[in-house]
Amino acid sequence: MSVPSSSAPGPSGRPSASYTVAVLGLGAMGLPMATRLASELTVHGFDPAENRLQLAVDAGISGFDSGRAAAEGADAVLLAVRNSAQLEDVLFGASGVAEVLSPGAVVILTSTVGTDAIAPTVEALGRHGVALVDAPLSGGPVRAGQGDLLIVVGAEPAALEKARPVLELLASTLTVVGSRPGDGQALKTVNQLLCGVHIAAAAEALALADALGLDRATTLAALEAGAAGSFMLSNRGPRMLEAYDEEGAEVLSRLDIFVKDLGIVGTAARAAGLASPVAAAAEQLFLLGQAQGLGERDDSAVIRVVAPARRTEG
Repeated sequence: MSVPSSSAPGPSGRPSASYTVAVLGLGAMGLPMATRLASELTVHGFDPAENRLQLAVDAGISGFDSGRAAAEGADAVLLAVRNSAQLEDVLFGASGVAEVLSPGAVVILTSTVGTDAIAPTVEALGRHGVALVDAPLSGGPVRAGQGDLLIVVGAEPAALEKARPVLELLASTLTVVGSRPGDGQALKTVNQLLCGVHIAAAAEALALADALGLDRATTLAALEAGAAGSFMLSNRGPRMLEAYDEEGAEVLSRLDIFVKDLGIVGTAARAAGLASPVAAAAEQLFLLGQAQGLGERDDSAVIRVVAPARRTEG
């Protein structure tokens, strides 16, 4: 599909504020992304939750009362949705935005929804003259607001060029993994296998340290400094130390997201005829956490599945 090039670049080499991106979904990731994009582009925002939409307006983003109104006339639509069902609804449901998108616009999918949803989405958007840029991301809300995300992309070259003003503002590491939508989801699936396993392993390790009577903070610092260190240990470990507090750790990534993502991993592995026993074991921990009412807690709360109560004080 041929997609027109983006607006003329400004002094920074990126398109000027005449480039409009609609951000649909202003949750933990969508809002900081929209705020970051508004530093150089025109941003239209929509979220069904009024409080999230108000936060966006307070941040200087133009708020709209529907996804359709926000998306109409936009060069790009960035979707920050929870799963493939929301993707289908936002684009093609009763109030879906696909019908109001201009031919040549692109839809940038930043969510992890798995590869199965991509082909039908590409086909349906193509009937409107719109391309899909498959661009799942990692990094969390703080890094989203700083333009410091890891984004992996699968997209046709022309669609990628149209989306670059958005992607380059959000990413410190932008990796094009293929020219087909779905390639980004495939790599993100591999990424989430490792992330889910690393979080589960960190929870088991810190729970064991507690059971052995070790100081948790000292143990975490020692592990981070050695060969056992990992990004997830350093990122989730301090929040695991807060998991037993009355309020728990600040929710930066919900536990039930990994129920979804490790489910995607399992589906992909089975379809490929590949065993993934370690990922399956990690998935069970997150499923147990969801069943125990921890789904809306930060995913670091998975330590409470391994050890429901803390054994040592301090």
